[in-house]
Amino acid sequence: MTESSKRLYGLDHLRAVAIVLVLMYHYRAFSHPEWIDTIGKFGWTGVDLFFVLSGFLISGQLFQELEEKGQIHLKVFYNKRFFRIIPAYFFTLFLYFIFPFFREREALSPLWKFMTFTQNYGLDVIKRGTFSHAWSLCIEEQFYLVLPVILIVLARIKLLKYLVVLIVCVVLFSIISRVVMWNEYIIPTNKESSDFWLLWYMKIYYPTHTRLDGLGIGVLAGYLMQYSAPFKRVVHHNGNKLFLLGMIMLGISFWLCSDQVSEIASILGFTAVAVSYGVIVISAVSSSSFLYRSRSYLTAQLAALSYAVYLSHKGIIHMVQTLIHYFDGETSDNICLIICLMACILGGLLYRFLIENPFSVLKAKVLKRK
Repeated sequence: MTESSKRLYGLDHLRAVAIVLVLMYHYRAFSHPEWIDTIGKFGWTGVDLFFVLSGFLISGQLFQELEEKGQIHLKVFYNKRFFRIIPAYFFTLFLYFIFPFFREREALSPLWKFMTFTQNYGLDVIKRGTFSHAWSLCIEEQFYLVLPVILIVLARIKLLKYLVVLIVCVVLFSIISRVVMWNEYIIPTNKESSDFWLLWYMKIYYPTHTRLDGLGIGVLAGYLMQYSAPFKRVVHHNGNKLFLLGMIMLGISFWLCSDQVSEIASILGFTAVAVSYGVIVISAVSSSSFLYRSRSYLTAQLAALSYAVYLSHKGIIHMVQTLIHYFDGETSDNICLIICLMACILGGLLYRFLIENPFSVLKAKVLKRK
């Protein structure tokens, strides 16, 4: 967690919500109580919330650095991202590739795709579905690599003020890409066949160029909060109203995406969800918002553990349910659900003490030398 985000308690609440959504969505792939199907139906939007949060926080840090120092120090930025992301990610890869018992399914994508953060392209979720949730990490890493370079270039050629136009073009590009993919691959495919789901995930859900909405909306919010005094004033005076507006918009988005693989959901659904979460995110940083003013130890800790839990949760749930089944226990009841969720939290704590904390100390030493 960054220093700036430590002061933004509202974003901790949203991170906690995002990881719970993801857990509920992915838990449906395992033995589960029937009510999980209803609660977890829209859990896929937890990833979109993470995208908006990442776009907002990372761009906000870079905009602030540009304002205060007049430049972005790429080496420092990349070092921070490396120590935050790579150690826990590589440890998870180690578990998946060395210990088959950790795998929730039978096959993995090639190691080089995970190592190069390109696994989200050409991902066969049916035949190589193990650790498939790394697709979103691929998109985020590509985003971290490209965003500071774009901002440096725009700042040097005095075109940073046109960033809003660029973001709108990027979001439109994603929408158009989904239209093209829908017409080219999805329409000719029978919806009742397994090929339909394979192509929908491969061509619409996983690729970076079709999923730029959330990151784009997050960067747009970060830009406006940094450079637009009128926008910032409106946000800080209307936090709770913005939250209510965002929730209404999110409800409409969920209705739009009631059938996740429908044409309207596939083409406009991701954008609608991203904009809705964008409004909720800016409400969470408004000084007049109840989200901003309320502090919670529980959500703060869950937010801090969210990355580690995201990485490890499928493998942990698989192992727990396998062990419970081995001892003739019930895996589809609420007790098993609670055990699995507690195990995921425990796994996140192990990541924190064994990996994240030691590498955080190492990061501080490296940055101090630089």
